[in-house]
Amino acid sequence: MQDCVDGSPSMRMFGAVVRALREARGGSREDFGVYVGYSASQVAMVERGARMPSARFVARAGEFLGAREAVEAAAEHLERRRYPAWFDDYVEKESAAVSLWAYDSHVLKGLVQTEDYARTVLGARVPMLDDDEIERRVQARLERQVLLTRVPPVSLSLVIEEWVLRRPVGGVAVLRCQLERLLELSEKRNISIQVMPTAIESHAGFTGPWTLLETPEREWVAYVEGQAGGLVLQDRTEVSELFQRFGMIRSQALTPGDSAKLIERMASEL
Repeated sequence: MQDCVDGSPSMRMFGAVVRALREARGGSREDFGVYVGYSASQVAMVERGARMPSARFVARAGEFLGAREAVEAAAEHLERRRYPAWFDDYVEKESAAVSLWAYDSHVLKGLVQTEDYARTVLGARVPMLDDDEIERRVQARLERQVLLTRVPPVSLSLVIEEWVLRRPVGGVAVLRCQLERLLELSEKRNISIQVMPTAIESHAGFTGPWTLLETPEREWVAYVEGQAGGLVLQDRTEVSELFQRFGMIRSQALTPGDSAKLIERMASEL
């Protein structure tokens, strides 16, 4: 997933202020970076408005540049995005969804992640995120989970590859808690969780993960995500194909009951 920033005017303004102060002081990006804990390339990204500075960066930059008040004043105007710009459209549709169906083949969907699991996933990102940025993303991810308990709650159907549930994300203790969380969710009437066994030789999901959303107007849209971002699909033909594909993999996966038994067994083995 990309940075939660997209070169907003406030970021470009902050970066321009920092660059002007640094150049006026005669400091190099390398020396400045050592002081604030950033590499020279990361400093360059901040200066051109392509990277959100951390709170530590702001504080240390003010010290290094001898202009604490100016740097802090510029930082007050920073608009810290909760999500990447390309994710906004999906989040808006997700928050109003009547039904949500998804196939996960690499990592669990954010809607069902525990806090520690989410923190591990976000902490593994390359390029590395700052600690405060990770925490912002974790909290934003957890807040989205109100979708599962609101009134009326979303109708959630998940098909998850077995190997996703066996990867010890965050360590054994974190994985065990995550599996227990899935078991708790599977007991809710509005949630169906199915496991696609690794032993299955072939199934309809080999093209990668995707999500289907039903809007309050009872129309379906799809969402696909890759290394460079995500895309909401509304073309009826494309959505129809993913709809058919999901129906097929749901029939090829274990039943919700058998899936719960498998997840419970995996948790007990940890």
